Amino acid sequence: MRSSSWFVVRCALILCTLRLIGGAEGQQRCSEMDYYFEYTECDSTGSRWRVAIPQSSRACTGLPEPVRGTECTFSCKAGEFLEMSAQECTPCAAGSYSLGSGIRFDQWDTMPAGFSSLATSLENSPHSNLRASCNSSSWVPQGNYLESNRDECTVSLIYAVHLKKQGSVSFEYQYPDNNLLFEFFIQNDQCQEMDQSADTKWLKLTNHGEWETHTVSLKSGTNILYWRTGGVLMGTKVVKPVLLKNVQIEGVAYTSECFPCKPGTFSRAPGSSTCEPCPRDTHSGHGASSCTPCNTTTQYAAEGSAVCKARPPCSKKDYFQIHTACDHEGKTQVIYKWIEPKICLEDVSGAQTLPPSGAREPCPPCNPGFYNNDTATCSPCPPGTYSDGMKACQPCPAGTEPTLGYEYKWWNVIPSNMKTSCFNVGNSKCDSMNGWEVAGDHIQSGSGSSDNDYLILNIHIPGFKLPTSVSSHSVTEFGRITFEFETLCTADCELYFMMDVNRKSTTVVESWEKTKTRQTYTHIMTKNASVSYTWAFQRTNQPSDVRLYINDVARIYSITVSNAVDGVSSSCRVCALSTQPSSSACVPCPPGHYIDTLTSKCIECPRNNYLIPHATPGSDACKVCGPASRSDKDHRYCYSDCHFTHTEGNITLTFDFSLLGSVGSLMNGPSFTSKGTKYFHLFNISLCGQGQMAVCTDNVTDLSVSESQREKGDGPTAVKTFICQSTIIPASGRGFHTALSSQSINLADTFLGATVNDNLEGIRARPELYPKMSKKVPDVNFYYRSLETTSSCESGRSAVVTLRCNPDMSAKGELSVPSQCPAGTCDGCTFHFFWESSGACPTCTERDYHQIEGVCKGRHQDVVYVWTEPKLCMGGVTLPEKKTLLCEGMEFWVRLGAGMGAFTAVLLCSLTFYFWKKNKRLEYKYSRLVMSANRECEMPVADSCAVMEGENEGDMEDEVVYTKPSLLRKLKAIASKGNGDNYENVQLNLSQSKALVWS
Repeated sequence: MRSSSWFVVRCALILCTLRLIGGAEGQQRCSEMDYYFEYTECDSTGSRWRVAIPQSSRACTGLPEPVRGTECTFSCKAGEFLEMSAQECTPCAAGSYSLGSGIRFDQWDTMPAGFSSLATSLENSPHSNLRASCNSSSWVPQGNYLESNRDECTVSLIYAVHLKKQGSVSFEYQYPDNNLLFEFFIQNDQCQEMDQSADTKWLKLTNHGEWETHTVSLKSGTNILYWRTGGVLMGTKVVKPVLLKNVQIEGVAYTSECFPCKPGTFSRAPGSSTCEPCPRDTHSGHGASSCTPCNTTTQYAAEGSAVCKARPPCSKKDYFQIHTACDHEGKTQVIYKWIEPKICLEDVSGAQTLPPSGAREPCPPCNPGFYNNDTATCSPCPPGTYSDGMKACQPCPAGTEPTLGYEYKWWNVIPSNMKTSCFNVGNSKCDSMNGWEVAGDHIQSGSGSSDNDYLILNIHIPGFKLPTSVSSHSVTEFGRITFEFETLCTADCELYFMMDVNRKSTTVVESWEKTKTRQTYTHIMTKNASVSYTWAFQRTNQPSDVRLYINDVARIYSITVSNAVDGVSSSCRVCALSTQPSSSACVPCPPGHYIDTLTSKCIECPRNNYLIPHATPGSDACKVCGPASRSDKDHRYCYSDCHFTHTEGNITLTFDFSLLGSVGSLMNGPSFTSKGTKYFHLFNISLCGQGQMAVCTDNVTDLSVSESQREKGDGPTAVKTFICQSTIIPASGRGFHTALSSQSINLADTFLGATVNDNLEGIRARPELYPKMSKKVPDVNFYYRSLETTSSCESGRSAVVTLRCNPDMSAKGELSVPSQCPAGTCDGCTFHFFWESSGACPTCTERDYHQIEGVCKGRHQDVVYVWTEPKLCMGGVTLPEKKTLLCEGMEFWVRLGAGMGAFTAVLLCSLTFYFWKKNKRLEYKYSRLVMSANRECEMPVADSCAVMEGENEGDMEDEVVYTKPSLLRKLKAIASKGNGDNYENVQLNLSQSKALVWS
C-alpha cells in the first residue's frame, strides 16, 4: 500500500514537471514573490510533501521541486511559526504573536474569514413571510466581541477547522438571559454530531457583565463548530443577547505565519504568544510593537484604545456626590468628586466646575444591631446583646434570645459584607469602579464607564440559623430578604435581582424595567444554604461607550435579611424555657409547637392547624387549615387527603379523589409567537399534595444536577410544589434532539381548601367558564395560592382546580383550561383548571340503586338490583347479589278468585230472594194498616185472638217490636209501683207514623 501510494504521487509530480518544462520556453524564471509553499494531504503513513503554488495565473519557470515535508503532527511552540522555505520554526517578530499549533480570533470589527452566520425560522415554516422574518437575524460583530440575535429565530455561528491532531476549542461568553437558548456543539465532515455531554453542549448562565470560559476537546480531522442561539419566548421584556469573544483553537498542525496584534494591543519582544493591551492614555495601530502616548492635555484614551479621543468640556455628567465618613465629632458632609478616570476639561469655555462641598451635618445613626463606640464608626454588637442603632448594646432579658440578621437603612458607608463593582459588556471590569454609592438614607447606582455597564451590588450570606425555639423540621422558611427600592430612568434601564445558591449558578429572581415607584420586594429562602444576593443595574441594553443617561439611577433605601447565621441582633424575641425549675436557658420546641406567652412552654398546635413561619409567640401562631384539608404531623402545611364530603338537605355525598392519581399533567396549545415559534405550556398538578408533589424543571440551563435529581426536584432551578408550569418547545424543526423545557414557575405552594362554593379567601372560581348540563352532583373547587409575589401579581399567584363528575370518562379523566383563557389564566395571576373524570363522582351508596322483581316461576321468584340511571357515582358499595324468593303461582290465585266469585254470586242470589219475600210481607202488612187508619179514632176491636188464616207466629213476630225501657223509664216505673201501674209497652210496627200500644 505504501509503495503504490508513493508511485502514484511520484508519477503525478513528474507529469506536472514535464508539462511545465514543455511550456516554459520563452518564459521568465519564477522569483520567491511568484509562489508560496503548501503541504499536500497526509498519506496513510503520516507523510506529506511540500510543493510550490503559483501566486497568480501568470506563467513562470523554475518552480522549486517538491520535497518531503515535516511529519503531519509536527508543530512549533507558542510564539513561533513554521518558515516553509527552510521548514524550521522561527520566532514571531515584534508586533505579532503565534499560538504555535493554534489560532485565535479576538478582533470582531468584521466577521473573520471562515466564520458564517446562518439564520433559520424555528419551525422551518413553508410560508415565505415567516422565513423572511429571520433573514435579518444574525451574529453581529461589535469590535471586541460578537453579539447574538435577540429574537426567537435560530441563528448558528459556524466555523470549520481541520486538525492534524487532537486539540481543543475555548472561548469566552456572556449568557445572562435564559429567554435565549445557547448551545455549542461539533459535527464531523459527514454532518454527524460528535458525542458531547450535556454540560459541554448547553452553556450555563453567567452573572450579568461577567465573562465565563468554555473549553471542549476536539478530535483530529474535520471539526465543524456551531454556536447556536434561539429565543424561547419573546415577551414584552428586552432580551439580553449572548456575547462571544476570544475564540481559540488548538491542534492545528502548523502555523505558517504569525498574527499581527490587533489595534489597541502590542507585543514588545519577538516570539510573543499574546499581545498586551495598551495602557490608559496610549494607543496603537495594527501590528504595533509599542503604544503611542496621547496628548493628555487635550486627549484621552481608555485602556486598549486604538485611537486617542478629544477631551470634552466638563458637565454635570462628569461628577457625582458622596457622603464622607463620620469624623470624630460625628459629622458628615456632602462632597462632589470627578468621575474617575477624569476625561473632561475644566478650563475651557462652557465647562462646569466642581460644586463646593456641602455643610457638615450630624451623621445618621448606626444601623440596628450596631452601636457607636465613640470612634466615629459603627461596630456590631457582641453576641448575646442587641441594639436599635441609637443606644448602646444591651443583653437580652431572661426568657428571650437575640434575633439574628441584618437591617440596613442608613448608608454612610458600604457594609463590610457587601461589595460593589462595575462590569463592562466588552471588558471584564469597568474603567470606573463607581458601582454603587452611599447617599445617607439610601444607596444608589454609580456612574460607570458607559451607559451599558452593569453596576453590581452584592451581599453574601453564608447560611441561615433559625431561632432556638423553632424546629428546622417544622418550617418551610429559613430566612427572607426584603428591600425597598425605586428606579428613575429616561432610557430602557433595567434592575435585576439575582441569587446564587452554594455558588453553583446565578438565577434571576425578578427584574424591573424603566421607571418604578418606591416599592418593597420580599424573597423567601426555603432551604438552608449559602447564598449570594446581587442587584445589577444597567442604564441601556444597547452597545454604548459614552455616558448619555448618567442621571438614570436605581436607589435602594433598605435591605433586611432575617436569620443570617453571621448577622447581628436588633431586638430580642421570646423563647421556650427548659422544664427545669432553676434553668432559664432557651430550648428548642418540637416540630409544630408554638411558645405559650404565659408559661414560656412549647404547646403543640391543635389538630388540623399549621404553624405560621416567623409568627409572634402565642396561640395565634397556629392557623386552622381550610375546608376539607388537614395538616401534616409536623404542622408545616395543609393538604387534602383526597376525601371530600358535601351535605345538602338530607343527602350526603362522599368523594374519593385518589382515583385521579397523584399528579396530573396538561399540555395546552400549541401557541405561536409573532414569528411563528410553536410552544406549549405544560402544567403539572398535585391535587392533594399527599406523597408526590408536582415537579417542573429546566432541562437546558439546569446542568449541574443529574437526571434523577432533576426528576425529584433537587436542582437549583427545579420547582417542586402543588401546581407548576413549564414552557415546552418541541424538538421538531429546531434542530434539537429533545424537547426543551424552560421558564419553570411556581403557581401554587399553599393549599387553601376544597369546597363547592365559588369563592374562598378572596379567590373566585368562575363556573361560567365551564357550562354545566346537570346539577345532581355539584362541582368541587380546590383552591391554591403561591406565596411568591411578582411585579404583576402583588398578592402572589393563585389557582382553582374545578372537579366535575362525568361517569362516561376514565378515572384519570381529562384535564383542560378554559377556552376563553387558553394560557390557563385570563389576568396573569389567577389560573383556572377543569378536571372532568369519573374519579370525581361521589362514592356509591344504597340510594344509588334499586331492586327489580322477576316473574314467579315454579313458586320461585328472582330479585335483582340495578344502578339508578344515570349512574353518578364510583366505588363505594357494590350491588347486592341476586336473590331468589318463594312465591305462589298465578294458577292458585286464579282458582282462589273463581271460587270466591262463585260463593259471592250464590250469596247475592240468596239475599236477593230473602229480601224479596220479606218485602212482599211488608206490603201486605202495610195495606192492612192503611185500611185501619182510615177509620175514626177508635181502637179497633179484636174480633178474635186467634191467628187468622194466612198468618203465622213468625209473621206476628215480625210485626211486633219490643221496646226495651230506658233507664229513665225504669226509674219512673219503680216510683209508680205503689199505684199499681205496672205495665210493659210493646210497639207494633204498623206504620212509620202510628203505633199500637197496649199494657
